[in-house]
Amino acid sequence: MIRICIVEDEQDQAQILMDYINKYGNAANEQFSITYLTDGIDLVDDYNGQFDIILLDIQMKHLDGMVAAEKIRELDQDVTIIFITSTVRYAVQGYAVDALGYVLKPVPYTQFEKIFDKAIERVKARQKHVYIKVSVDDKQMKIDCDNIYYIESQRNNVIIHCADADYVTLGPLKRFDEMLETHGFSKCHNAYIVNLTFVEAVQKEEVILVNGLTLPISRARKKEFMAALTEDIL
Repeated sequence: MIRICIVEDEQDQAQILMDYINKYGNAANEQFSITYLTDGIDLVDDYNGQFDIILLDIQMKHLDGMVAAEKIRELDQDVTIIFITSTVRYAVQGYAVDALGYVLKPVPYTQFEKIFDKAIERVKARQKHVYIKVSVDDKQMKIDCDNIYYIESQRNNVIIHCADADYVTLGPLKRFDEMLETHGFSKCHNAYIVNLTFVEAVQKEEVILVNGLTLPISRARKKEFMAALTEDIL
């Protein structure tokens, strides 16, 4: 099931998009869950990465689509955004929020179908990834596990060390261990869970990551960690 959100303040335009999605789904034998919102502020409020594709009108009363997209990107780097607009002058701005593209109103089905094909391909490729949802600074964020180097426990907090940034959320570390142990992660120490993909080597009492960082490996964890690492390589 692919989850789609239409954010459009003109009800007739929203209905056209709904009809197009249903037409596309019938032709391609795809199932869609469609949510309809009338303003960007409705999208941003309580967003927690629940959509795969967002069809986003740019010009809206309370919060325009471009600003809404910027706020969404702070929380979700992977959702596919397609702008619906009446003018091409906003098109260049779309690159700043990694939009897939834009469709001009009135929306012809042929143009919609072309960009929607690309959106579905992107979603299906992304669905092969594993994501975790965490609360960071009172925001719900969706993090791609392929971008996580390791996860560290510090007192009551957990720090998720990613390729682009570090994210601090509440623990315990055990919760992340249970979520990720079947997805290529393993504990090398009571305070560290490591993405085995990024392990360069293990020597003596250290795990060396591909970025040069070293983490301690405890005696109690070493046998199990090495078994997980060998299985991951095979």
